[in-house]
Amino acid sequence: MKHLVIGCAMSMVKQKHYIAMLLTQTIFAGMAMFSKAAISEGMNPYVFVTYRQAFAVVALAPLAAFFERKSDVLLSYNILLKILLMSLLSTLSLNLYYFSIHYTTATFAAATTNLIPAITFFMAIILRVEALSINKSHGIAKVLGSSIGITGALVFAIVKGPQLNFVNCPKGNTRGTHGSNLNYSLKEEWLKGSLVMLLANIIWSLWLILQVPIVKQYPAKLRLATLYCLFSWIQSSVWAMAMERNISAWKLKWDINLFSVAYCGVIVTGLTYWLQLWAVEKKGPVFIAMFTPLSLIITAIVSAFLWKETLYVGSVCGGILLVGGLYLVLWGKHTEAEREIKDQILENKDGTTVI
Repeated sequence: MKHLVIGCAMSMVKQKHYIAMLLTQTIFAGMAMFSKAAISEGMNPYVFVTYRQAFAVVALAPLAAFFERKSDVLLSYNILLKILLMSLLSTLSLNLYYFSIHYTTATFAAATTNLIPAITFFMAIILRVEALSINKSHGIAKVLGSSIGITGALVFAIVKGPQLNFVNCPKGNTRGTHGSNLNYSLKEEWLKGSLVMLLANIIWSLWLILQVPIVKQYPAKLRLATLYCLFSWIQSSVWAMAMERNISAWKLKWDINLFSVAYCGVIVTGLTYWLQLWAVEKKGPVFIAMFTPLSLIITAIVSAFLWKETLYVGSVCGGILLVGGLYLVLWGKHTEAEREIKDQILENKDGTTVI
């Protein structure tokens, strides 16, 4: 019995990277579902972002102060200005995301997250941050995978088809569910929400590309994340106060609204940040990205059973295209990285002189 317990413990240690990523994607699935629930209950999306960023600052500031207390990285006015401008992009992306989730579903929000690698790839080519190697297999894979992923998102948003019934229960005619009984205005709102969600992901992809040089200039990642959230909180507060002047809309009670903003601010921003940093250091970024579709699967299953969210054949086909496109992009990036390493080794061998 003792040997069995020890064996199980050793097995869990070996699988800790997979457990960490499963936990991360479960948390991300919860973010889509809980935020959708809070906004569907009537919480203003701009107020939601403001409180979320406030909770994120509270969660990250002590971690930054403790773990990076010995860091001697200087924060110049030039870097501070760049962080301020970059936080505007993240604020805009978050506000668009939570605005659009009111008109779509948690499953669609989780699905479009899989588009970020493809969108980032196309934007990197446009901005000439990444070269397009169309004559090589990895270049073709990235282009094809990105195209398939974007097609999948459009199929998910527009194509319906037959309804899928996982459980025998009455389906609610809620906003954001693109059923056959929806009138024209609700279908129009779904399309509007879908396009705004895609725009939010495009802006987030741009933020990912532009923050690379900032991280190199200011490598204190926890401090950087805290400053992003702090500036974003200030910007979101100004925007939310301009858009929502009803005091009662700002009041938090012991309900799903408080739980959702605390969950997104503390758990999503704080815990998953550390889990992903740890996994990147141990296994690399491709390992993390491979698990992204799990949040879509978890969200779709839980939403269908708990919140009676309607799924259609079109949604499933779109989701399959999204996931397939994502893995094609990941395969292309992984193959390209391996070839670069091999080429570098060969160059080093060729450049070695024997004395």
